Amino acid sequence: MSNFRFLTSGESHGQCLTAIVEGIPAGLKIDIEAINRDLARRQQGYGRGGRMKIETDKADVVSGVRFGETMGDPVTLRVVNRDWQNWTDRMSVFGPEFGDKVTAVRPGHADLIGVLKYNRNDARDILERASARETAARVAVGGLCKEFLKACGIEVVSHVTKIGGIAVDEANIDRSKIGCGDSELNCYDPEAEEKMKAKIQEAMKAGDTLGGVFEVIVRGAPLGLGSHIQWDKRLDGKLAWAMMAIQAIKGVEIGAGFQCGELPGSQIHDEMFLDKDNKVYRKTNRAGGLEGGMTNGEEICIKACMKPIPTLMQPLNSVDIGSKTEVSACKERSDCCAVSAASVVGEAMVAVVITEAVLDKFGGDAMVDLLSSMNNYKNRVQGGL
Repeated sequence: MSNFRFLTSGESHGQCLTAIVEGIPAGLKIDIEAINRDLARRQQGYGRGGRMKIETDKADVVSGVRFGETMGDPVTLRVVNRDWQNWTDRMSVFGPEFGDKVTAVRPGHADLIGVLKYNRNDARDILERASARETAARVAVGGLCKEFLKACGIEVVSHVTKIGGIAVDEANIDRSKIGCGDSELNCYDPEAEEKMKAKIQEAMKAGDTLGGVFEVIVRGAPLGLGSHIQWDKRLDGKLAWAMMAIQAIKGVEIGAGFQCGELPGSQIHDEMFLDKDNKVYRKTNRAGGLEGGMTNGEEICIKACMKPIPTLMQPLNSVDIGSKTEVSACKERSDCCAVSAASVVGEAMVAVVITEAVLDKFGGDAMVDLLSSMNNYKNRVQGGL
């Protein structure tokens, strides 16, 4: 097992978000601008709220990197919250209590369960950490992992496939171009994107919110990452766990996903063929690049469904934990639709899982050793048979 792991800390309106990443080998060159581009992508998107006009996220590397290269010790990443200056009293670390308590908890959020579990009387103690603002730290970690994967010849990209019931037409999408576009919704079907925007506008006018579906694609992963040996080593399980750990994600599917429960095996399983050099190839990828808990050399394709954001400008009925009365839920500054942002977070979490799988398989305290091991393995399995 590799010693790769990471932790994040920080609150939505606190001073900063921080992540510590352990296990990245020494000698990896870091492009901080690439990490910051992902942070910017997380903030963009049609339907985002007022917070995005305040924050301009950038990651500071405060340890683990010297002269642009990792040294083998933990890497610390920090994303400063610019909005902190407006919250210094309400989010004071040691100062006196200030401001009204949040007691009108929101359906669909961690508010009520959190205050009961942690014995708090102010939902702000819960919502600050439960907020999707925390994903900025995860995107910074994912950006670091994407730099590692890039050095290994692996790429992680994403695109939005559905918002508010409006779905892309796969026939209109050139999958080889995914990751190269400049779309407000990270959508590669222009016709569907315009319909999605119209749907978002309708929801905004109604004070409502919308969810949707996005797909994350991994290109260049070698076959054999993960294992069938134990349940907790299966890579598809780890990927599903990582995606479900993103705020508001309620469903995950790999490859053909839920279609597998509708179609016969003859229309699901990817048949194998031999080319002129006796190498195995497939004409389809309904397995989504994973068989038996392991990568099979095809693109890894994983989709996630995001529920509508629980903060509505026309609040739902709820209860006040202070007065014990029925009230309208509280309103925090929020988005109408953040599926495009979630797709960037999805990239980050998939990059984290694939990074761990690569380190677990090939090891090495230095990049030169890891890459040597990886190349030797690829040469061994290249023939397929």
